[in-house]
Amino acid sequence: MNAIVIEHVAVDELPDTWRAQLHASGNARVTVRIEEEPEEAERAAFGMWRDREDVADPSGHVHQLRASRFPRG
Repeated sequence: MNAIVIEHVAVDELPDTWRAQLHASGNARVTVRIEEEPEEAERAAFGMWRDREDVADPSGHVHQLRASRFPRG
């Protein structure tokens, strides 16, 4: 995986959407790391269910399975 790391970037030089997520002043310095995201198949959560047609939402399926063990309230 390739990554680009840029150190000592002034917060006020960042794009507005990035700057909005930081709690730093405009003269603060940050390190920016940009990585290429893996292919969709590699990112799939609960990969063992990735190819199952009866489990369209793996996260929801696991949440439902665990709900009886962790009741709310």
